[in-house]
Amino acid sequence: MAVSTEPATSPSLTRYATLAADIAQSIHAGVLQPGDKLPSVRSCCAARGISPSTVFQAYYLLEARGLIRARERSGYYVASGAHHPPPEPEIARLPPPASLTVDVSERVFSILQASFQPGTVGLGSAFPAPQHFPWNKLAQSLAACARQAQPQALLDDLSTGHSGLRRHIARRYLADGMPLHMDDVVITNGALEALNLCLSAVTQPGGTVVVESPCFYGALQALERLGLKAVEVPTHPRDGIDLPALETAITSHRPQAIWLMSNFHNPLGSLVPTAHKQALCALLARHQVPLIEDDVYGELYFCARRPLPVKAYDREGWVLHCSSFSKCLAPAWRVGWAAAGRFTQAVARQKLTTSLSTNAPAQAALAHYLEGVGFDKHLRQLRHTLATQRDAMTQAIARHFPPGTRATRPEGGYFMWIELPPGCDALQLHQQALSEGISLAPGPVFSASQRFGRCIRLNYGLLWDARTDQALQQLGSWCHRMQQAAG
Repeated sequence: MAVSTEPATSPSLTRYATLAADIAQSIHAGVLQPGDKLPSVRSCCAARGISPSTVFQAYYLLEARGLIRARERSGYYVASGAHHPPPEPEIARLPPPASLTVDVSERVFSILQASFQPGTVGLGSAFPAPQHFPWNKLAQSLAACARQAQPQALLDDLSTGHSGLRRHIARRYLADGMPLHMDDVVITNGALEALNLCLSAVTQPGGTVVVESPCFYGALQALERLGLKAVEVPTHPRDGIDLPALETAITSHRPQAIWLMSNFHNPLGSLVPTAHKQALCALLARHQVPLIEDDVYGELYFCARRPLPVKAYDREGWVLHCSSFSKCLAPAWRVGWAAAGRFTQAVARQKLTTSLSTNAPAQAALAHYLEGVGFDKHLRQLRHTLATQRDAMTQAIARHFPPGTRATRPEGGYFMWIELPPGCDALQLHQQALSEGISLAPGPVFSASQRFGRCIRLNYGLLWDARTDQALQQLGSWCHRMQQAAG
């Protein structure tokens, strides 16, 4: 899981980016057709005078963009549908940032409650299919810990969390090039509690928090519950939050915190480039504003190496980094953590006075599981599955949805953001879909101002079968009808 810290201006990065661009241009021009085999790594090295690692990096990048696919023991091939994926949505156009009172919980609750109906095709779900996770191995770890448990040990590190688990988490930070002491990690009941504790630690009721637009609805619910106001800043489907607009919001509103996702954003799926993360850290230090970084999808990358979070570039402790095992290993166990920099003690106090502790047996079992080598193997399999299903959803959108539909091209995670053409209505589509046993997440739940009325978030992490493809075909058919009815 080691991450390259090679600077973005390095010659090798330029060479692999150039190779990837040349191949992509050939694919889009029709020189390389779907199903065509790409040159072998050896022949590409000989022709270009580059190293095998440079070729692999280029191929990994093209694979992450859905242009090529690897076939075991065969090589790389141009992906089906690589010619004409839907265009990407453009950045949201917002008026000058305003401070908004948040009132979304009732709508979010009603939509999520309806989406959990038994038998529903869960395109609106917030989790991958449970069949993607190693439940048998986790059960074995839980049983082993139960047999070996000493009652007193369950009370050790009660509030901050299981010492062995915190040590494993700190080691994974270190493997990513981020030295972190285990005492800087506070174990929580999932990432959502970590995020809420961090928010409580750095804000006061009546204050203002900058959020992305669109943003994770859980962030809006947290602001509403704590009596905080939101300032929405546009977020780009590929580059993440608009940094000039963010600085304008900071100077205009003096927010108490910023809440964002830098890796595989929910709902967009966007990945903030390294240079933008570095610039963001400089901005935080300049204005001395805490950043609550939601990085729950960071392990679900489709490229060669895990993208570093903003936390990796934080030298002054302004980033409160939050993650969990809920999206990548054990969804139902609700074990997450916060690495809160200069605010670690404040977060630990919040934990102590709210939920006190996190499920001790689950923490011990995760620590036991992480002692082995199964986690990274599981992650490789999960990433491959999600990348394959992302391609399948991209192709389904291109086949079934009306002209003018736009879709993001995630390089990780399991969410795709769809911008429907004029004449379509996301909330109307949501109601129609539910009546036929299909869930989706309509765009207005991802905005404090209830924008994105023509946008939906779809989950490509569920089990992919004929029923899933049929559900997408049905959604596309309803969108066609909406367009026709609108004239």
